Amino acid sequence: MAHWFEAVADHLGPAYLRYSFTYGTEQEVTFLVDALGLTAGMKVLDVGCGPGRHALSLARRGFTVVGLDISETFIGLAAQAATAESLPATFIRGDARALEFDGEFDAVVSLCQGAFGLGGGPSGGGPSPTPLDPDEAVLSGMARALKPGGRLAVSAFSAYFQVRHLEDSDFDAATGVNHEHTEIRDEAGQRRATELWTTCFTPRELRLLAARAGLTVDAVWSVTPGEYAPNPPGLDSPEYLVVGSR
Repeated sequence: MAHWFEAVADHLGPAYLRYSFTYGTEQEVTFLVDALGLTAGMKVLDVGCGPGRHALSLARRGFTVVGLDISETFIGLAAQAATAESLPATFIRGDARALEFDGEFDAVVSLCQGAFGLGGGPSGGGPSPTPLDPDEAVLSGMARALKPGGRLAVSAFSAYFQVRHLEDSDFDAATGVNHEHTEIRDEAGQRRATELWTTCFTPRELRLLAARAGLTVDAVWSVTPGEYAPNPPGLDSPEYLVVGSR
């Protein structure tokens, strides 16, 4: 069953990398390498990798990377970039709600709502073993993919921020899903009206989900794309970043 995000990715294609929230990739990766204590040669899984911006940056720094995304369009773009630079990165199309990895990675990341947080909306349940909470299935699969002692980083939209700054969207208090009507443009500038469904979380919810997935949470920080820092949870940053280990 197709996920609603696939049509969004198909229209955006390489134009995805023109959106301002993608410009902070290098800062984000630099912060995460330090925060997770990663060293070159480690194997990293990027869940919901999109066109590969974080995965490719990690590969350039000497990590062996596997990127997974539900969008065939994005996987093709990422693989093409990795081949062009002869990077140690492999990209596969797959559903983050049904990850099949088991203890293979030193670190697993899911950033910028590439997978975690996209479970709401049409076909949100998909093949998830817990269709009422597909985001729990994503996080549990990420935890299983880690080696014992492996590190994890996952970002999520802040429910507090969303409620305080509602703009052209509807927030469902019962599910925590924000439904947004927006417009996206492809590489040629052609516009397309679209809908986005993004689940938002509180720090407490993120800690509880992580614990159910068998993870030890080291920190939950308030972050902004391109400005990752160890800031305590607050109300005015759009995202939270969970850092933990198996």
